[in-house]
Amino acid sequence: MSGDLWPAKLRLCGCHTMTRASLPAPHSLDDAADIVAWVDRELAGCSLPDQRLGRRLRKLLVQIAGAVGGSLPLACQDWANTKAAYRFLSNAKVSEHAILQGHFQATRSRFAAVDGPILVLQDTTELSYQRAQPQRIGSTCRVNSGRDKEGRYRMHTVCGLLMHSCLAVTAEGLPLGLSAIKVWTRAQFKGTKELKRRINPTRVPIDQKESIRWLECMKQSVALFGAPERCIHIGDRENDIYEFFCTAQALGTHFLVRTCVDRLAGDGQHTIADEMQEVKVKGRHQVEVRSPNGAVSLAVVELRYRRIHVLPPIGKQKRYPALTLTVIHAQERHTPKDRARIDWKLITDRPVRSRADAIQMLDWYAMRWKVEMV
Repeated sequence: MSGDLWPAKLRLCGCHTMTRASLPAPHSLDDAADIVAWVDRELAGCSLPDQRLGRRLRKLLVQIAGAVGGSLPLACQDWANTKAAYRFLSNAKVSEHAILQGHFQATRSRFAAVDGPILVLQDTTELSYQRAQPQRIGSTCRVNSGRDKEGRYRMHTVCGLLMHSCLAVTAEGLPLGLSAIKVWTRAQFKGTKELKRRINPTRVPIDQKESIRWLECMKQSVALFGAPERCIHIGDRENDIYEFFCTAQALGTHFLVRTCVDRLAGDGQHTIADEMQEVKVKGRHQVEVRSPNGAVSLAVVELRYRRIHVLPPIGKQKRYPALTLTVIHAQERHTPKDRARIDWKLITDRPVRSRADAIQMLDWYAMRWKVEMV
């Protein structure tokens, strides 16, 4: 990432990312001494190429921790400190990984200090900015900004970056910290969308698509923790990627993903949905839901689960093996009047042998929303 792309560095070294993923968070500490002690612990494993940069990062974090949610000038209080912060963030020797190196090591220490499975939650954040020279940062997408006087749609290019991150939490939901990140702009994958219009998307190599971020961050997390068997990597429907499943198996780690693809199963003459239609309800589970108007109620979902022989997409069958995975369906019998029907379809490499196991998978997947708060 270029030294000009300091907004993403600010996001990474600021409290919005680090503190909410760490324990304890600066905005929960009592005084300045506690904040300094917390920053020192998070930066203990950080090694910048110049000691002066390390001192500036420490000072900047202390300043930002004292003004969580505020602007950089507000946190720095005066122009001299604000200018010094801008110089630090614009320095070509400072990268997002250099800023977070110490935090990653602190996350690893917290990982080692607890027992049991650890949920590694993945999600992508879009960082949008208004800049006079947007080309120095990059773009994320084009959006419709209304019609002109002639009634024609006006398209606006959004200036910004994308950041994919992994948040490690315990099975009870206690955050341990970030374990991996990837920052990029759409320019790195320019032409992929047009390519997918001409050929079957499944034939586009994974390393030519933005989807590669899911695999890369899983590898980073596994390498950081050094205990792949303890990790369950959790993602939403965008994470329903066959290469991701195969990579997890190769790494000796686990996954739990909400599906969006009805994959081929068994002998290839039918799909997962066909097999799941044959499965009887194996239990019910009560969950708390909130309607669009904020009303809280209890919903009852029916649970179905089965171990299924899942095949790769036709275009990938020469490159990837078939996998034996567990599919879990949690579905309300009827559609409520005031909200959408609950219909979760999850896939995991872990076995599910009982209603209690299925409920545990639902509870673990429900933890995924914690990463959206980072």
